[in-house]
Amino acid sequence: MTQLPVIEAKHLDLTFQTNDGPVQALKDVNLQISKGDFVSFIGPSGCGKTTFLRCIAALEDPTGGSLTVNGMSPEEARKARAYGYVFQAAGLYPWRTIAGNIRLPLEIMGYSRAEQAEKVEKVLDLVDLAGFGRKYPWQLSGGMQQRASIARALAFDADILLMDEPFGALDEIVRDHLNEELLKLWARTEKTIGFVTHSIPEAVYLSTRIVVMSPRPGRITDVIESPLPKERPLDIRDSPDFLEIAHRVREGLRAGHAYD
Repeated sequence: MTQLPVIEAKHLDLTFQTNDGPVQALKDVNLQISKGDFVSFIGPSGCGKTTFLRCIAALEDPTGGSLTVNGMSPEEARKARAYGYVFQAAGLYPWRTIAGNIRLPLEIMGYSRAEQAEKVEKVLDLVDLAGFGRKYPWQLSGGMQQRASIARALAFDADILLMDEPFGALDEIVRDHLNEELLKLWARTEKTIGFVTHSIPEAVYLSTRIVVMSPRPGRITDVIESPLPKERPLDIRDSPDFLEIAHRVREGLRAGHAYD
């Protein structure tokens, strides 16, 4: 029996109405994401990477084509708690402890106090923040705050994790470390991950598939299946396979600009 895609876009369009007239953000996007995939979206600023992620999360409404999440509309999937969303900024409330921030969606969803405590403890351990639950965001480094944000998105154990440039504001050393941690987290949880990035090395290092997008209106110019093994030490970035994929991504980005 063929497994249905977790996320499927068919001829997806999105046009925003602005004071200066219509702006087409996405054009004829076709993509299938399977269970357990780690899919990165890469392209120039304004190409629709984040817009597409927001469509999956029912934060934007497409104006053409179709989009399903677990066989449902994005709105139905949101109500079914199908995904967690990690934004560019950690977005932690400074007056709440780290545990309190992670607990927030569980409180909104009506979990009991005992269930909340159990889930918070579990995800803190998952992101290597065990023992930091009583700290406040200002007491943690930027990288630790972003891990707390990931823990919050994982708290209710959704099968899909949507991540919008979560490490973009961090320095390279911290970013490398969190890339390694994210791969371990993905291996342990087997989530389906959609990940937006501007970084070619990050996209190649993390992904099973890399979706290359063109400048606005956002189209998919290439979908690259990664031959890299699931276990990836950082030094794999010096390997011929890695460099070959990075070259193909770069060429795909250049080809996208040829549409201008």
